[in-house]
Amino acid sequence: SYIHLQGKVGVLVEVNCETDFVARNENFRDFVKDITLHIAAAHPLYVSREQVPSKTIEAERAIYEAQMKDKAADVISKIVEGKLDKFYSTVCLLEQGFIKNPDQTIKELLNAKIAELGENILIRRFTRYLVGEPIPAEV
Repeated sequence: SYIHLQGKVGVLVEVNCETDFVARNENFRDFVKDITLHIAAAHPLYVSREQVPSKTIEAERAIYEAQMKDKAADVISKIVEGKLDKFYSTVCLLEQGFIKNPDQTIKELLNAKIAELGENILIRRFTRYLVGEPIPAEV
């Protein structure tokens, strides 16, 4: 967990590893803290693109296709896929550039920690709270 801006933003994150040895490791704990800081600052909506609801993807795709209606179908398809990739990099935690190093995505940071610690690590879920913001019904 992490509280930011004198209690105005709070983040809860579930990060799983395989052993208590790694869970107690300071390097792992620093990684989890960095993830919570990133979530507080970048406010992603999902962990990965697989978690984005199909209705959301369809709505985004429809918007992009409407913007390209005067172009050829094969061109539209490529442009829409590029715009969807950009959308994912905005709303999906694993695809966002890390706030401490924007050239590195969270997924790349995660893979580096997995290699460094020699154990599988999974960012399972998170919730970001903002004072005055309504709490989602699924929480």
